[in-house]
Amino acid sequence: MRETAATNYRKRMARVLDHIDRHPEGDLRLEALAEVAAFSKFHFHRQFASTFGLPVRSYVSLSRMKRAAFQLACRPEMSVIEVALGAGYDSPDSFAKVFRKAFGFSPSAFREAPDWNAWHAATLPQIHARKHAMTQFTAADVTIVTFAATPIITLRHEGPPHTLGASIGRFIAWRKANGAGPQRARTFNIFDSGDEGEPKVTLACSRLPGLKPGEGMGESAIPEARAARLRLTGPADDLEAPANWLYREWLPASGEALRDFPLFCERCNFGPGMPENEMVTDLYLPLA
Repeated sequence: MRETAATNYRKRMARVLDHIDRHPEGDLRLEALAEVAAFSKFHFHRQFASTFGLPVRSYVSLSRMKRAAFQLACRPEMSVIEVALGAGYDSPDSFAKVFRKAFGFSPSAFREAPDWNAWHAATLPQIHARKHAMTQFTAADVTIVTFAATPIITLRHEGPPHTLGASIGRFIAWRKANGAGPQRARTFNIFDSGDEGEPKVTLACSRLPGLKPGEGMGESAIPEARAARLRLTGPADDLEAPANWLYREWLPASGEALRDFPLFCERCNFGPGMPENEMVTDLYLPLA
């Protein structure tokens, strides 16, 4: 297959994921999604599964449940019925049945005490599917910028990666309680290594006037520096692929040298209920 044809094929399949993310309450039956991709409905289910590693029906369900879980945990003004209707279900009972199957909790129980470990484990297939749809990067996608010094409040995640959801939930709760949501305070993740070289993540937000860290949290700053910025559109739950590309492909070809500060990202546009194709993440590689 010629490269131009292969690229076109990937774009058509990725278009389906974007359509699902934009229209969780819409008609997401096989026939409708095959039409979005302009493929035959008789073959589309196999094409989707072979491309993304899970059946289209499973992807649709996980995408809806992932968004619904965020809304339950982070948007208390929405009733369970509203969340169910927004996820494309006609009744709370049918929604609750699928939600419990996905996460092991009823929607009400998850709202009361979100289990982000269960959420992460359940949504991994959807996250991996999204990775397959990620655009191939080129040097033109990277911009050299000067990142302004930014004071931050931090929460360093301790523990294996699969427990990160619990730290995220704790950080979200602290931000909500202190009026430091993403609409007011910028959101960052800093990626470094522990003493044994294992990857570590620090959750952070910009330090607003009068904002004090909670228990187990700290204060720091992202220093002013030149940086290579790679802008990503989509959920960016897993930044391993673009980070590896920056280190493996872009850096050696660029002739740049690294600064003594870890890789970090800013979650520029995100939040519960936002279509995943509209989320924006800037990944920064600090340069000397």
